[in-house]
Amino acid sequence: MDQVMPIPNAVMKLLDLLPENATPYLVGGCVRDWLLGIAIKDFDIEVFNISMDKLIRILSKHGRTDTVGRSFGVIKWTPCKGETYDIAIPRKETKTGDGHQGFDIETDPQLDPRIAASRRDYTINSIMYDLRKHAIIDAFGGQNDLENRRLKHTSDAFSEDPLRVMRGVQFAARFGMCGDSATLELCRSIRNQFNQLPPERLWNEWYKWASQSRFPSKGLQFLADSGWLENFPELAALRHTPQDPEWHPEGNVWNHTNHCCDSLAGEFDWISATSPEDRAVWMFAVLLHDIGKPDTTERTMRKGIERIVSPGHDKIGAKIADLFMKKLKAPNILRARVCPLVSEHMIHLQTITNRAVRRLSKRLEPESIPSLCLVMAADAMGRPPLEPNIPKFIEQLRIQAAELEVLTKAPIPFLRGNDLIEMGLPSGKEIGALLHQAYELQIEGELEDRSQALQWARQCISPRRAYTAKQ
Repeated sequence: MDQVMPIPNAVMKLLDLLPENATPYLVGGCVRDWLLGIAIKDFDIEVFNISMDKLIRILSKHGRTDTVGRSFGVIKWTPCKGETYDIAIPRKETKTGDGHQGFDIETDPQLDPRIAASRRDYTINSIMYDLRKHAIIDAFGGQNDLENRRLKHTSDAFSEDPLRVMRGVQFAARFGMCGDSATLELCRSIRNQFNQLPPERLWNEWYKWASQSRFPSKGLQFLADSGWLENFPELAALRHTPQDPEWHPEGNVWNHTNHCCDSLAGEFDWISATSPEDRAVWMFAVLLHDIGKPDTTERTMRKGIERIVSPGHDKIGAKIADLFMKKLKAPNILRARVCPLVSEHMIHLQTITNRAVRRLSKRLEPESIPSLCLVMAADAMGRPPLEPNIPKFIEQLRIQAAELEVLTKAPIPFLRGNDLIEMGLPSGKEIGALLHQAYELQIEGELEDRSQALQWARQCISPRRAYTAKQ
C-alpha cells in the first residue's frame, strides 16, 4: 500500500512481546477512521494464534491488565500511564436469545480472520490492518463502501443484534453515508425487535448522533429508510405535519427539522465546541424544537387566505421533548438543558425589553441565551429554498443580554437570606417570600444594585419589627 498507518509505540511494542506465530491486527473504528482521514481516538487490537491465558501472562509483565471483559475475549492493557488499549482474542458468537445481549460467546484463537471480520456490523468496520505486514485485510469491500459513502451490512449475522440499526444511524450521520438497499431491507425486517434493546444502549447511540454528527440528516434519513423511525412516534408524526408554504417552502416539519439539524452542524459554535455534552444539548434542542407541532397544527383563514399555524407548539413541545428524552434515558441534567431551549425558541415573536431579557435568562436556566440564539439560528436557516437569513433579532438579543450582564447566566440575587437574618427577621417562610419579592423587583429593574436591595429590605422589615414589638 502507498501509506503506512501511524501506530503508537506501545502498540508496536506488541510485536516484540508476542510469539512470532501470533498475529495482531488493528480492527474496527481505528482502521476506518484512518482511511477516512479522521483522527484516531482508540486503537483496538485482535490477536490470532495465541490463547487468552498466555496473552494475559505476557501483557501483565509489561503493564497493567484488566480482565473484567475476559468472558467476551477482551483484555484492557495499560502499558504506561494514560494509554489503555482493548486487546481481544477472536471469538464466535451464537444467538441464544432475544435482543442485544442474547449471545453465547466463545473465544477461538485459531479462527479464520475472514470469519472473525464477518461478525462486524458494517463493512466499513470489518477492515483489518496487519501490524506485522503493514497491510490492509479487506474481506468484505469496506474500503469501496467508504469511498462510495455506503453503509452496508457485513453478513446476515447483522440481524441477530437490533442495536446495529441504531449504530447505523450514528455512522450515517458522522460519515455522511446512505444505507445500502439490502441493508435497509434487513433493518426493516427486524423492526419489531426494537423493544428488546436496553434503553441505556439506545441512548448511547442517540448521544453519538447528537454529539458527533457532521451530517445529522443522513442519520435521520437512515432512521426513516430503515423503518425504525416508526419506533419513535413523536418524530414519525413530524412527517405528516404540514407547514405554511410561505414560511416553510421546504415542506413538512420532518423536512424542516432535517435542514435545521444540518444547519446547526455547520455552525462555527457547534463545530468548535469542546464539550460533547454541549453539542448534544444543542442538537437535541434543534431535533425537538418543533416536536409540539403535530399536536397544535391547524388550518385557519387570515385575511381571506388559508394559513397553517401551530399556536403554542413551543410550550407544548417542551413537555413532549422532556417525555421523549426521558424514554431515551437521557441524563436529567441534559433534559433540564434541552427543554427550556425548546420552550423559548419562539421568543423572537415578542418585544424584548430589558425586563423580558432578564426573565428569559432565568427561564432558560441551566441553559443560557447564547445556546438559545444558536437554536434559533438553526431554526431560521432550515428553510431552503429560502435564502439563508439569520434574523437581526438574534444578534440584538445577544447584545442586549451582554449589556444587562445576563448573557451566560441569570442575574445573581442582590439580596440573600443572611442579610434578612442580620436585620432581625427570624428564619422561616417570611424570608423566602421577601427574597422572592426582592428578586422580582430586581428582574423588573426596580432594584438596580445591592445597596438599593438592602435599603428596600430594611424598609420592609421595620414595620414588621414595630408590629412584633407591640404584640
